[in-house]
Amino acid sequence: MGYVEGLREVVGHRPLILVGAVAVIVDEQGRLLLEERRFPAGAWGLAGGLMELGESTEDVAKREVFEETGLVVNALKLINVYSGANHFVKAENGDEYFVVTTAYFAETYEGELTVDELESISFRFFYPHELPERIVKSHRRIIDEYMEKFYPNRLLQVT
Repeated sequence: MGYVEGLREVVGHRPLILVGAVAVIVDEQGRLLLEERRFPAGAWGLAGGLMELGESTEDVAKREVFEETGLVVNALKLINVYSGANHFVKAENGDEYFVVTTAYFAETYEGELTVDELESISFRFFYPHELPERIVKSHRRIIDEYMEKFYPNRLLQVT
């Protein structure tokens, strides 16, 4: 049982503060890796998840990317840290939480892209001008900030 599941056994659905991390993974062509998620069904998002005891946010991003995609990322660069009242979530099962998310990006990675069928339907690299419409809202904000801060000098369309 993971840390969050253990907490839920004690506190039920009451609001918690949870810490997580996500990663924008960029390939050599400047495309962004998105995960077609099982939850919420059919939405696209970034690889990432919640912190376990003793981890740093960098550890979380690396572990979650590997667990969800099979890829190893080492050179993570900080995009931003997101928190506050706008980061409140009420899950379908009634669990409530405020999430503090640290977002990174990686432009190099190793390994073979594989799908963890418990969490993901598929993965796909998208050019920034071809992103799917249904992206997890908080992940869309992260992608937008990444694009504004780190992507303005790149070509935004296929050549």
